[in-house]
Amino acid sequence: MHSLSSFYPVLGTERIGESRDFYCRHFGFEPTFEADWYVSLRQPASPNNELALVDCRHPTVPDGFRRPAQGLLLNFEVDDVDAEYQRLVVDARLPVLLELRSEEFGQRHFITVDPNGVLIDVITVIPPGAAYADQYRA
Repeated sequence: MHSLSSFYPVLGTERIGESRDFYCRHFGFEPTFEADWYVSLRQPASPNNELALVDCRHPTVPDGFRRPAQGLLLNFEVDDVDAEYQRLVVDARLPVLLELRSEEFGQRHFITVDPNGVLIDVITVIPPGAAYADQYRA
């Protein structure tokens, strides 16, 4: 690929409005385009962070693939995962699928889920343990 100008995930959903509201309320996204079948989102403070939602039943989605996203894990790297756990889990009462913990491979994180069943891994990078340190590239 010679010139990639943008890259972002597009989640197939049957819950466009609920999903838009979820990502706007909890992760600071704002709509940049909105139709009843497609919503493009961007974080104003970090405009390279984009996410889009498409009604998975829309005719632009090829036959045989018109179903909600599944088996997907979105990583959100943050400066302070403990503060995000407080904000998202304790205060906003989002469900926890993996409790907040530090991993030897170099992450402190927890996993929650969006209205579509898409997993959201909220992460702060920490120094890896000795068993993983050599696996990182500069």
